[in-house]
Amino acid sequence: MNKMKYSRELRKERKFVYVLLLFLILATMFPFLWLVHLSVKPTNDIFTFPPKLLFRPTLEHYVSLWNTDFRRSFMNSAVASVSSTLLSLFLGVPAAYALSRARFRHEGAISLWILSSRMAPPIAFTIPFFLMYRYLGITDTLYGLVIIYLTFNLSLVIWMMRTFFDGIPKSLEEAAWIDGSSIWSCFLRIVLPLCAPGLASTAIFCFLLSWNDFFFALILTRTQAMTAPVAVVNFMNYEGWEWGKIAAGGTLVMLPVIIFAVFVRKYLVEGLTAGAIKG
Repeated sequence: MNKMKYSRELRKERKFVYVLLLFLILATMFPFLWLVHLSVKPTNDIFTFPPKLLFRPTLEHYVSLWNTDFRRSFMNSAVASVSSTLLSLFLGVPAAYALSRARFRHEGAISLWILSSRMAPPIAFTIPFFLMYRYLGITDTLYGLVIIYLTFNLSLVIWMMRTFFDGIPKSLEEAAWIDGSSIWSCFLRIVLPLCAPGLASTAIFCFLLSWNDFFFALILTRTQAMTAPVAVVNFMNYEGWEWGKIAAGGTLVMLPVIIFAVFVRKYLVEGLTAGAIKG
């Protein structure tokens, strides 16, 4: 009897946990689902109260949005985000490996100096960057955005990847060196494959920071290099807010990040877990 009673209580607890998890998932996903809901809702039904939950979906907002300058802004975001992420990994991963393996004087000071670029709020760099960009004539350019994103992503790459490199035993590299492998060959063939989860999670964070940037894209671009988050704001004007296009634009801005995260979710979870249990 006690065993049966215990089983019933255990099933009740599991049901409660499942209901609670379902509620948390719905609460977390509600803003995104509501945004998608508005993006396929006819214009006349958007402002109806109480809101209509049953309606005939339409893609008119996406079609009209894609026929505007938003298409170019979307491509600008993709080019700037991917380029800055690749450059950050290309420059930051070897630097993180060097800091992890090399032992030299003022190592702590250099590490702190690298981290300091992430300590100050972005608005503190606005005026210096704007004046420098205007002097160099690189405002409203894609490579100007890539440079600004690189300056902030580089320190993130170095600090995240250094944690993963510290977790790899040096004995593996020493064994490869004894077998005649060079430092670069050992780094590319042994160390990097072992850090694949860390590379994936670091790449996702760099891509997210670049893709979701609004502040610097608003200050340093005008029309030619305008990114998707800034373009969405243009549908909020004095004549009225085009809620259908705003919802469609917000959905399209979130879509690449979600797709990217779904494809590399395994490496992302492994990378975050490995960083959390280090030591």
